[in-house]
Amino acid sequence: MTFWDHVDELRKVLFRIIGVVVAFMLLAFCFKEELFGIVLAPKENDFPVYRLFDWIGEALHLSGASVSDFHVQLINTKLSGQFLTHMSVSFYAGIILASPYIIYQLFRFVSPALYANEKHYSLRVVVWGYVLFLIGVLFSYFLIFPFTFRFLALYQVSAEVENAILLSSYIETLVMLSIMLGIMFEIPVLAWLFAKLGFLTSSFMRTYRKHALIVTLIIAAIITPTSDAITLLLVSAPMFLLYEASIFIVKRTNR
Repeated sequence: MTFWDHVDELRKVLFRIIGVVVAFMLLAFCFKEELFGIVLAPKENDFPVYRLFDWIGEALHLSGASVSDFHVQLINTKLSGQFLTHMSVSFYAGIILASPYIIYQLFRFVSPALYANEKHYSLRVVVWGYVLFLIGVLFSYFLIFPFTFRFLALYQVSAEVENAILLSSYIETLVMLSIMLGIMFEIPVLAWLFAKLGFLTSSFMRTYRKHALIVTLIIAAIITPTSDAITLLLVSAPMFLLYEASIFIVKRTNR
């Protein structure tokens, strides 16, 4: 194939991807109640993680350990704000639902240019990278974002100043944390790739383990907009565990 043939093939791939994303976006747009039932669930008292911590507090007989005794009302200040939010959230949902197809089409376009061993390793990187990214997003949704939202929504500099949380601020924080945690969970895949390329060794990672812990704490502090130690620990602990797992992966790869 000539260069322009490749460009034409890429155009077809992009059109197919856009078509599928738009189709899933419209589908998500039609199921508004179900969509926002999922998106707004972390602000409700009966969210699973709140009930779990309540159960742990009751089992350990910890007084005042309840985390679900709060109520936050989201507001909208723009005439078209709720409609635009509905559109943007539907778009994000369309991308998430279409993501397996997107990855398949892009890999299908690139794979003819790869050798057999390159295709094998590329497939492993794509699959594990996608799985770990989704795990990071779910980790943010079920654990990090609920506590971040609760802390920020209830924090007051004075009893005379009440919080009025914008719907757009809620969505932006949820999306930002989900993307950042998804990227952070790519550490094992990147470590394996760098080890394959000869840039990284397990001895190097063990030598700089303490430095990695400090960097992990700094990154966790940047990702989480709160200042409480619990949220910082919830973010940094999995990241450091992923670093430790990456040492084992790199060691096996170098061998």
